[in-house]
Amino acid sequence: MTKMSSKGQVVIPRELRKDIKEGDKLVVIRNADQIILKKATKFDKQFEEDLEFAKRTEEAWKEIEEGKYVKMSVEDFLKEMKTW
Repeated sequence: MTKMSSKGQVVIPRELRKDIKEGDKLVVIRNADQIILKKATKFDKQFEEDLEFAKRTEEAWKEIEEGKYVKMSVEDFLKEMKTW
């Protein structure tokens, strides 16, 4: 058992971190009421790319919700792309 500090830090008990060293990257996954930690080296390159895509998608949705994008029709979008 462990608890979270006021800074959001959590101590992983010694018996659970026997193969984790200082500086190792960990992937944090939240699934409903679970938080899962996995060593980043356990994932293949495709999974890392999927995580990066998910992160960018989440950031884009936040920006859309904040009104940072312009709405346009498909036709206008295609015209705009031709100018790139």
